[in-house]
Amino acid sequence: MLKSPKGIVMYFLIFFLVLLLALATYLVLGGPKLPSDTDAIIENVLKSELPQVIRGEAGFVTSDGLQIWYECIAPAGEPQGVVLLNTGMAGDAIAWPPMFVRAFVDAGYRVIRYDFRGTGMSDWVEHWNSKHPYSLADMAKDAVAVLDALNVDQAHLVGLSLGGMVAQEIAVHNPERVSSLTLMSTSGYAGDPQFPILSSRHFFMSIAQGLPILKYRLMGGEKNLIKERIAKMVMAGIEVDIQETAEVVLYELRKRKGFNIKALLQHRAASDVSGSRYESLRMLEVPTLVIHGTDDKVFPIDHGKRVAELIPGAEALWLEGVGHVFPYPNMGSIHARILSHLAK
Repeated sequence: MLKSPKGIVMYFLIFFLVLLLALATYLVLGGPKLPSDTDAIIENVLKSELPQVIRGEAGFVTSDGLQIWYECIAPAGEPQGVVLLNTGMAGDAIAWPPMFVRAFVDAGYRVIRYDFRGTGMSDWVEHWNSKHPYSLADMAKDAVAVLDALNVDQAHLVGLSLGGMVAQEIAVHNPERVSSLTLMSTSGYAGDPQFPILSSRHFFMSIAQGLPILKYRLMGGEKNLIKERIAKMVMAGIEVDIQETAEVVLYELRKRKGFNIKALLQHRAASDVSGSRYESLRMLEVPTLVIHGTDDKVFPIDHGKRVAELIPGAEALWLEGVGHVFPYPNMGSIHARILSHLAK
């Protein structure tokens, strides 16, 4: 450990020099190899009429003085139930891959997705105070307000990462509104001192791993920003639907407010201030499925195992070798498992 101020400064200087060298190398050599038809498909999307990514009933509801945007997508026939999607940190509603949303709609579920406060078309919290941040319970109230606006008594909650924590808060404070929980790559206590946190080595590795795709953002423009999203999925070993990915990114760029970097800080603070839900999870009587990658560096597998142990009767699906990514590899089988869980 470097104890002197001089040593710390030298450490970070060397680190940033290495980053700059790595970045220069990647800019010259390029990033991950994209599918051969990537350019042609993107060009076709750019030339075509802007796709209609929002196909359901969209609107706003007021929660805690904020306008929260939502979309409700109905199936072809009588709904079997309602699924409420809670996305990851600083993510908005259309961050959910279209194929993931379709899987529920095609199975007969009414699907609701919404923009967290601070993201997408929901109000961005401009006068946020780090000394008095909003909590995950506050974010859960936003979700309940959406359910109220759509006259939904009960919903199957699907939560990813931070969204899994929000889903837990909904279940803890409004158990009568929850048909089931599907908790993906999440935690019952993000700051649990018993579990390893993201180490400096893994933090630096994650930065280095992201360098190959940084060139697309630096070059800018719609085409490169679409390529950035595709490259992230390729690096994660995820099967990519290039056309749908291009359409969603283009819609985000042209029709929505874009990415709010401040939401990262706000959502992280919401997680920190909310503390542990362990005792509350022990009291839940909600059918629960926990899905977690064994190679998750953000929330190591211990977090998922603890949640599965605490919630009575919870089932678990451990994804061997999978990190903190979404969609997961082999999503077809994972869709089937989630749908089977909902059907129970």
